[in-house]
Amino acid sequence: MSRVLVTGAAGFIGSHLVDRLLAEGRDVVGVDAFTGYYSRRTKERNLEDARGNERFRLVEGDLLDLDLDALVDGVGCVAHLAGEPGVRRSWGPNFPRYVARNVLTTERLLEAAGRAGGTRFVYASSSSVYGSDPGRPVGEDHPRAPASPYALSKLAAEELVGLYRRERGVPGTVLRYFTVYGPRQRPEMALSRFLFSALRGRPVDVFGDGGQQRDMTYVSDAVEATVAALGAPPGVYNVGGGNRATVRDMIEAVRRATGMDLEVRYGPEAQGDVRSTWADSSRAEETLGYRPNVGLEEGVAAQARWAARALVAAPA
Repeated sequence: MSRVLVTGAAGFIGSHLVDRLLAEGRDVVGVDAFTGYYSRRTKERNLEDARGNERFRLVEGDLLDLDLDALVDGVGCVAHLAGEPGVRRSWGPNFPRYVARNVLTTERLLEAAGRAGGTRFVYASSSSVYGSDPGRPVGEDHPRAPASPYALSKLAAEELVGLYRRERGVPGTVLRYFTVYGPRQRPEMALSRFLFSALRGRPVDVFGDGGQQRDMTYVSDAVEATVAALGAPPGVYNVGGGNRATVRDMIEAVRRATGMDLEVRYGPEAQGDVRSTWADSSRAEETLGYRPNVGLEEGVAAQARWAARALVAAPA
């Protein structure tokens, strides 16, 4: 069974993917730079189970500096989940970091995969490449209209995957995740902020009027799509959860899951945040066998239980 290299292995989706691959009996090499985007301690907790598994090896380092030929050597698949996240932080002086961590790292990994020969490559992209949906589900051929420098950097990396597939024969796949949530979600993401604010009895600030809609995808569903893509025909696939919810819907789900009230303070919309996302995931269903299984109420309840445990482990 082939070894898998997972970049961003200590992050939200990456750590879940590592756990899932290990449960399947695969050997996994994880790499993470432990950047300062959020707490190192949080990321280390994400890998507690994996680090006790003899089939897992963690390499700490920056993909801009590491010897990627050595990392890719003996690897059958690369799942590239590392990158610089965040729409609101990507403007102005921060943009070079997004170019480096989302575009240049992808190019370096694709070069290494091409030199290795036959190494499969799966890139974790984002629904943000589409901009806002037109009032209906968007398929993979829908025009891309990034609304932020972050989204532009993800689209540039996607184009590199396609380029290396056409010109260098690297079997590359792009997965466009739609608003992934669940245990270990990054602390600045909306649902995470809502849950921790409710559990701490603190108010929460919401960008805009709360009417923004998102296609919500539970993390285990996103991971199943990713595992399927490791062995599927190269291509571009939407990974949506089939759970459309407004920000106000999420807040109400948090209140029900925690049994706590949540004071909400509405403010100006954030530049680059789109009004609505809506996935047509039929291609992933047909080719990857992808069918999301976790509904919003069940998923928010699971994330609420995790957040409560996290607060006990590291109280604010």
